[in-house]
Amino acid sequence: MDGLSVLATSFKENVVVKNRKYHMKTYPQCFVGSEAVDYLVQSGNAGSREEAVSIGEALQAMHLFEHVTRDHQFSDKTLFYRFMEGGERGSLKLDENTGKAIEWTNFLGPVGRAGDQSLQPTFDQEKLASIDPKDQHVISTVWPMDELNTELLNNVHPPDWQDPKATESDLYDVVVIGAGVGGLIAAGSSAGVGGKVAMIEAHMLGGDCLNTGCVPSKAFIHSANMAHGLKNDVARMEEAGVFVDPSAVRVDFDQVMKRVRKVRSQISHHDSATRYSKDLGVEVFIGYAKFTSPRTVVVNGQTLNFKKAVIATGGYPTLIPMEGMKMLHDKATSTEICDSERPLVMTNETFFNMTKQPTNMVTIGAGVIGMELSQAMRRLGTKVTVLGRSGKVLPKEDQDMADIVKQQMVDDAVDFKLSVKEYIKLELTGNRSESGLPEMAMTLLEKDSSEPITLICDAVLVAAGRRANVTGMDLEKAKVDYTPEGLVVNDKLQTTNSRIFGVGDVCSKFKFTHAADFMARAVVRNSLFFGKEKMSGLLIPYATFTTPEIASVGLYGKDLDEKGIEYKIIEKHFKDNDRAICDDNTQGFVRFRVDTKKGLILGASIVGEGAANMISEVTLAMQSGTALSTLASVIHPYPTTAEVLRQSGDLLNKEKLTTNVKILLRGIVQIQK
Repeated sequence: MDGLSVLATSFKENVVVKNRKYHMKTYPQCFVGSEAVDYLVQSGNAGSREEAVSIGEALQAMHLFEHVTRDHQFSDKTLFYRFMEGGERGSLKLDENTGKAIEWTNFLGPVGRAGDQSLQPTFDQEKLASIDPKDQHVISTVWPMDELNTELLNNVHPPDWQDPKATESDLYDVVVIGAGVGGLIAAGSSAGVGGKVAMIEAHMLGGDCLNTGCVPSKAFIHSANMAHGLKNDVARMEEAGVFVDPSAVRVDFDQVMKRVRKVRSQISHHDSATRYSKDLGVEVFIGYAKFTSPRTVVVNGQTLNFKKAVIATGGYPTLIPMEGMKMLHDKATSTEICDSERPLVMTNETFFNMTKQPTNMVTIGAGVIGMELSQAMRRLGTKVTVLGRSGKVLPKEDQDMADIVKQQMVDDAVDFKLSVKEYIKLELTGNRSESGLPEMAMTLLEKDSSEPITLICDAVLVAAGRRANVTGMDLEKAKVDYTPEGLVVNDKLQTTNSRIFGVGDVCSKFKFTHAADFMARAVVRNSLFFGKEKMSGLLIPYATFTTPEIASVGLYGKDLDEKGIEYKIIEKHFKDNDRAICDDNTQGFVRFRVDTKKGLILGASIVGEGAANMISEVTLAMQSGTALSTLASVIHPYPTTAEVLRQSGDLLNKEKLTTNVKILLRGIVQIQK
């Protein structure tokens, strides 16, 4: 036996294992992390408590033991761990006393407040620093633990889930690592066509989209837009004959966040472990996956043999290098902090844990996440300053379109400082804001100034980039290459191990839920049916859900210029659209980029109300090879804002009426007279 194996045997024989109680719940036959550290130090196996924690983490990585609810790595704290004995698994464990499924309420105290040619554009990609291959990111703790978040966790991370029992003779057609949208689609689709499928998730099924992204953010934006309409659109409403008293409008931020949690918990049933296990036939494992060879992965002490594997582990937000930031972020994510101390430094992973509204928030990053959440917070009454380095907002989009969104946010009273040269320091002032939250001072230097400035705030949202979840899985043992930007994959989404595929944010510049969805569909065809689906062939639209919305699909002008493709621009403004005029919402326009020879749509962008819905019609036209001129013959209901798409086709057709064509047509009319 090697040294670690000997230590593991000694560890198991000497730590005190017994029943433990917490919040009136008994945890059978487990040991305490801090007591285990005591043993390792006193026995001489560790020279310090810090070294003891490292040894404990190594033993946990050997799957010797696990946290009782699989939420924590080994730590020098009063946390309960149990040795892993295997057993028949694959369902919810039943409470011996009640016969019902064990839920998170069992562990909690009283409820408290809480194509042929790719039409994919190029995006400027952040160059990320190297990463420690042993680093392992885990999404931050869900908070508050009220009945809504409890329901969420019961669905997407059941507290006493029992994994299926895998034998050495079992061979899975597909093992999927990660249960965000990409992983769920890959697993469900593979099982649906008869495959034997295992899906492994370390934290919460549903991934970013359900838990910290699309779903909660859109519910949050809904409340913000309703509040804004009642408080700020008074002149428009009076013009329409509707009179309200804006001073009577009151935002209950706690209720706003409660609704966000309600929406999330309702939708979580679709992504639940029970649904995928019982209804869809996927063998669900909740734990950390580690490759042990190019064709095996271990989870919770069980080895799974696979024919093919899919890595769909997604990504996570990064903090910028700024003195004091990580410390205040870690403070905000601590489970020991009370509501009165939140939010401090947040990312999208912790933003929706808020129950108390900040007075003044600083957002670092003017991309999609930063712009959406900043506008929503301002519309709910928080003062907001958005910081950036490039001088631009929404850098993926045509700048004149992005500036329309920015101007609306300026009108909403959002402040912008987009030429930051250096983020210097973030620290507590020792004071509390009007909201009662801890006050912070952020010091920074702008490019056009020699003197630093200080911003006072009680909340910081960091939305300045994301990293791929590529560490902690021992990818080296699977012969899978990766960089700080993500997995290295080819156009068929294969990694450097041809049996293993990548899906979603872990390997793509298109960090969108629907992109991960269709990448997963392509991988199912490629991995199980000898398909030849190519990532470059996916036509991916995307949208930013600010007011006004902005949506795009296909190539931008800069892409076409770089490729040397001749094109023309066709634009139609909402100020000329009858429905937009009726709705008193004429802001924005549609821009088509059209091939000069065949009139095919090469790319399009829309800024205005309903842009995210309208871009789908454009995507369908591009997917089917329908020319813009053909859209002119598609009958749209009148009056609708989507008529701007048909009218754009009319504009292109009018351009085809050269002088000679007009003379010819006039001659035909004269003959008929």
